Amino acid sequence: MASTPFRIDIPEPVLDDLRHRLRSARLPKGRSGQQPWAAGTDPAYLAEVVAHWADGFDWAERQRELNALPHFLTEVDGTVLHYLHVRGVRAEGAPAPLPLILNHGWPSSFVEMLSLVPLLTDPAAHGGDAADAFDVVIPSLPGFLWSQLPAGPLTRGAMAELFHRLMTEELGYRRYGVFGGDIGGSVGYWMAARHPEQVVGAHLIHPPVPHGAHGADLSEAEQAFLAWEEEYDEGDDGYSSIQATRPDTLAAALLDSPAGLAAWLLDKYRDWTDCSGDLEKSIDRDVLLTVLTLYWATASIDTSFRSYYDYGHNEPRPPLTVPAGFTISREPVMRDFPRELSERCCADIRHWHEAERGGHFLPLEEPRLMARELRTFFGPLRATAV
Repeated sequence: MASTPFRIDIPEPVLDDLRHRLRSARLPKGRSGQQPWAAGTDPAYLAEVVAHWADGFDWAERQRELNALPHFLTEVDGTVLHYLHVRGVRAEGAPAPLPLILNHGWPSSFVEMLSLVPLLTDPAAHGGDAADAFDVVIPSLPGFLWSQLPAGPLTRGAMAELFHRLMTEELGYRRYGVFGGDIGGSVGYWMAARHPEQVVGAHLIHPPVPHGAHGADLSEAEQAFLAWEEEYDEGDDGYSSIQATRPDTLAAALLDSPAGLAAWLLDKYRDWTDCSGDLEKSIDRDVLLTVLTLYWATASIDTSFRSYYDYGHNEPRPPLTVPAGFTISREPVMRDFPRELSERCCADIRHWHEAERGGHFLPLEEPRLMARELRTFFGPLRATAV
């Protein structure tokens, strides 16, 4: 089907039911003498968030703000996709804005990218150069919010093909750039690796580790990083293991309890954000509740787990030949990431910057920094998109 305009409209009965569940939630009490967050989401903080979500959060205002942007639904290869499409401002005498797709990850949504939109589409209005404008496309990953799951395993390659066809067949762009982090970054990598003739460049937050790296002849820096990554995962990877092996069991609880959903997602937001333990220092509470409300209202936490469950169906990562740029976040697992590790699978790294601040959700945490990075990387590549 052709793209059709879409408006977010969560019915009042759904919101009333949400508030009722929040007000009657049974929350953990924590353990005497335990450090906050030592065993997961801090019960005291969770109680504050649940209370605010029930009786202090103005969803109607947030919905109006979200609907001020152009949302669309379309069908690509039998799969309905939700996306935002914001065209860049083209100043007189300036080149056409460069098309750029922004891919989110888990447990995120298109909301992660919204602060970037004005900075990228109208840079002249924010102290930048009009020649750096982008046409911005922000899709919801398949299985997230209003984007459906496709038939077959939800691999990075399958998602890449859907998004590539969205950009080229549905939106008609001949060439475009990709950006993303987490799952969305991997999808962007696959888009660029499979379609180098149409992707002008790929900018990612999380650099790729080549397939089979652990068996390669590695430098000391590469060995040290992979050892640290393995050590970090021992304390952080529980969520992923459950989502990959028992997603239906977990989903049954989170689909029924908004307090449980909040606890599950807030734990990862705090862990992965560059916030020194104070999550709301980096991300406003109402933004977090916007993300939670969207997951709840669409009942999509279940389907958001699919790429974890289907991970074993992914093919080995192909080499990347298009120009690549990386802005390394400050989340713990990215500590001391060696450039030479990514050079094993990326033939043309043009930009490598270790961000001075900002974690896993870098576009949300530090939008001005991220916009500057994107303008810097894609600036020299704009001529190739003509």
